[in-house]
Amino acid sequence: MALSESTKAKLQKVSTPTIATCLFKKGFKNQFIQEVKPLQLGKPTMVGEAYTLRCIPAREDRNPITVFRNEDHPQRVAVENCPAGHVLIIDSRKDPRAASGGDILISRLMIRGVAGIVTDGGFRDSANIAKLAIPSFHNRPSAPTNLTLHEALDINVPIGCGDVAVFPGDVLVGDDDGVMVIPADIVDEVADECTEMTLFENFVLEKILQGSPVIGLYPATHINALVDFEEWKKNKALKK
Repeated sequence: MALSESTKAKLQKVSTPTIATCLFKKGFKNQFIQEVKPLQLGKPTMVGEAYTLRCIPAREDRNPITVFRNEDHPQRVAVENCPAGHVLIIDSRKDPRAASGGDILISRLMIRGVAGIVTDGGFRDSANIAKLAIPSFHNRPSAPTNLTLHEALDINVPIGCGDVAVFPGDVLVGDDDGVMVIPADIVDEVADECTEMTLFENFVLEKILQGSPVIGLYPATHINALVDFEEWKKNKALKK
């Protein structure tokens, strides 16, 4: 089932830490992509379905620079076929010693309407990529071409990225803290629960800044905390 616009809108308003807690409550402990961070802080939250690219270790007889002339080269094909609104996510085997892509390819993704790009490797031209509107996440800058270490092989198959299993169609959410992977079949309920969790966290933060103690409030083990939260929601609704 495709990601709905309403669910996407909800996920754009919640944080990756909130999603991580929600998924943990559901038994998912390993959905945060490790050692991957945004090239530029402060961009709008990235939300989109996963479109995957899998790499294997490069071998010299298969990966001379001339392979980029091939019109069926998987890296180029993935860039031209990743659907608008999706996120291209690359399994670079957690090896940032060679780039997963550069500013030309990522500019093409941006122009095509792709929602973002994620790799557990690195990007070359990282300063230029950071200035682009498209959200981009990687391990660290890396100048060498991917051909020196990686062979792009399979498109839109299950991959591992930053120690997380990613299946085509899973929903990726990325913000200043990093990238979470939400299994596609529970994304609607996760969005709904995270929306309510975010409301409660906003309420808690407001109470904390007013001097309330955290015990009994977060988590809400005291009944008065829940009563106050419901009243707080009503007041917020009246002010809209």
